Parts: sequence; C-alpha cells; structure tokens
Amino acid sequence: MSRVISLFYRFLDLLLILLLSGMAIMVFLNVVLRYGFNSGLTVSDEMARYFFVWLTFIGAVVGFREHGHLGVESLVAMFGKRGRVICMILSNLLILGVSILFFWGTWKQLPINISMSAPVTGLSMGWVYGIGFFTGGMCALIALERLVRLVTGRVTDEEVAAFAGEHLSVEKLSERG
Repeated sequence: MSRVISLFYRFLDLLLILLLSGMAIMVFLNVVLRYGFNSGLTVSDEMARYFFVWLTFIGAVVGFREHGHLGVESLVAMFGKRGRVICMILSNLLILGVSILFFWGTWKQLPINISMSAPVTGLSMGWVYGIGFFTGGMCALIALERLVRLVTGRVTDEEVAAFAGEHLSVEKLSERG
C-alpha cells in the first residue's frame, strides 16, 4: 500500500512539473507573439490562469504531506514529545475540519460553477474550481490518517520532529525565510 501511495505522490510531482511547464511555455509564447508579431493566443492567458489554480491546490496537498506548510515551529519546539503530540492532534483536527468545510463548500458551489463557461475556451468552470474536491478530500484523508496514528500511538519520533521543524537543517530553514 505504501508503494501505491508513493507512486501517487510521484505522479502528483510530475503533474506539478507539467502544469508549471505548461504555464511558463504558454505565457512565454504569448509574450513573444504579442511583442514580436503583434498577435497572440487568446487561450494561453486563460489556460495559464487555470493551470496556476490547479498547481496551487495540488501543491498544497503535496506540501501538507511533507510538513511543508507554515507552522509555529518556534513554539512547538519548546514542548517535549507529549506537548508536540498534543499540538499535532489539535493541528490535524483543525485541518480536518477546514478540509471538510472546503470540500463541502466546493460541493455547494458546484451547480453554479458547472453552469458557467470560461470566456475563451468555453470550458465548464466546474473543471477549474473542482480542484476543491481533490484538495479538500486529500487533506482530510491525510489529517485523518495522521490523527489515527497519533491517537493509537503509532506516530514516529521522526514525524514529531518534522512537525516541530527539527528535520530541517540551518540551510533549509534560511531558504524558507
């Protein structure tokens, strides 16, 4: 099962690379066409914007899995293991609640988004904003899995250290600032 999960996240990494590359290529090509040939691709602005939305929300899931989001690591680092575990439980409960709310909000907004079309491509806006299902669902699953492992005592010391920011070297910490 961990191999399947690992392959899934490798696929997401590849998808992020493709979305960022596609976005950069479309914007660069459009700039060259506009300034060099006084023309342009009307679809490139719109698709680059949609790629950026998907890139951001898929990246949020990958970042959450890797403990890459902002945290109050200086506060958490002052606690012992028990205090850190309590902070992890509270944090994941909050994330679970917000993720469920985000998923539910996407569900409630879906009829409106499906009925609207993008101005240039004609693409249903349900495809653009439907990424909320993926992000809300995946973050909820990750938080739920972490909560189960925290409550059952199966969380590792490395995970607790990662939550407190101790997995980062001084060089990596300076890169984040």
